[in-house]
Amino acid sequence: MNKPLRRIAIFCGLLMLALLIRENWLGFVRSNELSSHDFNKRVQIERYSSARGNIIVDGKPITGSAKTDDTYYTYKRTYTDGPMWAPVTGFASQAFGATQIESIEDGVLTGNDDRLFFDRTMSMFTGDEKKGGNVVTTLSSAAQKAAYEGLGKKKGAVAAIEPATGKILALASTPSYDPSTFAGRTEKDSKAWVDLDKKNDPDDPMLNRALRETYPPGSTFKVLTAAAALEHGKISDVDAPTETPLPWIMPGTTRPLPNEGNIPCENATLRVALRYSCNTVFGKLGSDLTKEKMLETAKKFGFNEEQFVPVRAAASVFPEEMNSSQTALSSIGQFDTRATPLQMAMIAAAVANDGKLMKPYMVDRLETPGVDVLSKTEPEELSRPLSQENAQKLQSIMETVVDEGTGTNAKIPNVTVGGKTGTAQHGENNSKNPYAWFISYAKTSDGSPVAVAVVVADSDASRDDISGGGLAAPIAKDVMKAVIDSKK
Repeated sequence: MNKPLRRIAIFCGLLMLALLIRENWLGFVRSNELSSHDFNKRVQIERYSSARGNIIVDGKPITGSAKTDDTYYTYKRTYTDGPMWAPVTGFASQAFGATQIESIEDGVLTGNDDRLFFDRTMSMFTGDEKKGGNVVTTLSSAAQKAAYEGLGKKKGAVAAIEPATGKILALASTPSYDPSTFAGRTEKDSKAWVDLDKKNDPDDPMLNRALRETYPPGSTFKVLTAAAALEHGKISDVDAPTETPLPWIMPGTTRPLPNEGNIPCENATLRVALRYSCNTVFGKLGSDLTKEKMLETAKKFGFNEEQFVPVRAAASVFPEEMNSSQTALSSIGQFDTRATPLQMAMIAAAVANDGKLMKPYMVDRLETPGVDVLSKTEPEELSRPLSQENAQKLQSIMETVVDEGTGTNAKIPNVTVGGKTGTAQHGENNSKNPYAWFISYAKTSDGSPVAVAVVVADSDASRDDISGGGLAAPIAKDVMKAVIDSKK
């Protein structure tokens, strides 16, 4: 063979080798990725060629499937009380994809999960239409309804947890949206989708405020500061006076840390300080503990780390770089401290559960179309931010807040309630209406069935009428009462 022919043969051989490598790369290495890619129309068509399985609450579906006139996209998703449940379900849209549980558990809901291979095979032999499996949640319909209706036209969120297990009982966010309005592929669906965009609706109804928005927690964070003081030995007796002068000058400054009004904060005990929400006591405690010990406690409660429930929750933030005066401000829920409602519910839940923080979750189990269990979530301990002894001390002073302090609007007859109010500054130089917070738990003779966090970010109330005790505590009360009543 002469040299030119040999070169052509080698070149053709290299082309064939490249083609084989490419074919094997696409056919084997990337086959799973490509077969499930959103741009693969066959995936979308298959997803909506049969009825999806359902998302279940209290044994009843809160989702459904409706037949369409489309040749390929045969079914579209429907929702019962869509706006109320949207922060839980997310959406499944023929045109715009899926989010949250609808996305995370898409394989089970469509019936395409490998664990449903037997069900798919049997339907081929029997001639039955392929069916999706079900996602059974931990949610309580009574608690969710109380949370959603309690928020009403206010902008805000509620998260409720069962302290002993970590089960999420309620997850409400307002304003909300109805996923049914853009579940299809028509012009009407497209318009509904565009109308919900933040550019067109500044209230951003598709934002999950319970999981994805962080707010300055204000005085509700003082519960965590009290926990740090107890755990690190700064305080052992919650009824002993603290060495807190009035005024207290923040370290490195000439600026006194103010309290709200004329309240008894000089050398106040931890119980009195939490009851009246003394900035000076908790600011000084945080500064004396140092940022390292405050940060250690905050991380044990879940700060500075995303949570997956299984929907992703944004990481709450306790700053890692601060001087002593900034640590003081952070320890009363100001400066750069920020938290999701879920995170603040976790704090209340850990205190109620004698110091044991359970990992929050809202999918109890996955089921086949024939309701056989595919998998079940088992409760999992996340951390121990408090000893049992210190948790019970903290319970005692949180219960004083509700019995005699700023949280009396959360009282429930014949039920022990512990809580903490918070009113967090908002806007440059506190120019906007503050956020109203309340975190709490309820205890009955059977233990503590629920811990709740409520934030009201905006309402029709005048600035002077905005408070955690006035706006947020009544909502928390209704949620706790709904859980207790549902167990009777």
